[in-house]
Amino acid sequence: EAQRKIDPDGKKPGTGRLSSFIYGTEEGREMDREIERSFSQTLARGKYVHSIVIHEVKPDKVDEYVELVGNWYPKMANMPENKVHLVGSWRTEVGDCDQFVHIWEYQRYQGYHASLHAIQNHPDFAEFDRKLKKLITSKKTSLMQEFRFWPTSPPRKLGGVFELRSYTLHPGNLLEWETHWQKGLAARREVMEGVGAWFVQIGDLNVVHHLWQFADLEERRARREQSWSVPGWGETVHKTVPLIQKMDSRIMMPMPWSAIG
Repeated sequence: EAQRKIDPDGKKPGTGRLSSFIYGTEEGREMDREIERSFSQTLARGKYVHSIVIHEVKPDKVDEYVELVGNWYPKMANMPENKVHLVGSWRTEVGDCDQFVHIWEYQRYQGYHASLHAIQNHPDFAEFDRKLKKLITSKKTSLMQEFRFWPTSPPRKLGGVFELRSYTLHPGNLLEWETHWQKGLAARREVMEGVGAWFVQIGDLNVVHHLWQFADLEERRARREQSWSVPGWGETVHKTVPLIQKMDSRIMMPMPWSAIG
């Protein structure tokens, strides 16, 4: 609709006579904003914003890190005024070792800003932050939204191991990825226990994260093999693999304070 207002010929962006400069105009910028709004509304459930925080911890500081974060994170999550929920915390066992992954849930972006403001103004935050910086070598944070077809699991304690699968897609392929995965997920869920699926909106762009839970690695192997016998899964893989430029897998163990474990 925005493009028709801009280019009376009704041509697609990039093919009209104004394509050489339209994206530098206010009309072009408004079209970009409209595309982004539609993109988020199509893909996202929209109820929450999630952050994924990855800490690389110094090998000789892991015990101190676990004690520090294990006291601070549940404390912050259990204060109603902070308006934040800790989905879970995990330590990587296979992948980049001495790496800890935390997923937080906020009431949209307003909740994210309110939570950060409340936590950073807590009287003990400065001391926590000072100690944390001495224990880690790096910290990476991305803001994500849930795919509309896969709400994040509520707190539960099933035990076992977790696999975080991260896919970096070729730019422009997220909508196509979502279309195929929505169809294939029904097949996958028949044999595997899903925790959540998110796409990054701020941070590592074009990245999708899926989190799965298994009793152990043997069950993981069996369940993944069983997936291929479920109608629809093979087609999903066939159509999504060309969209990927990089994929990573982490096997993780939940921390004692993790809401999902």
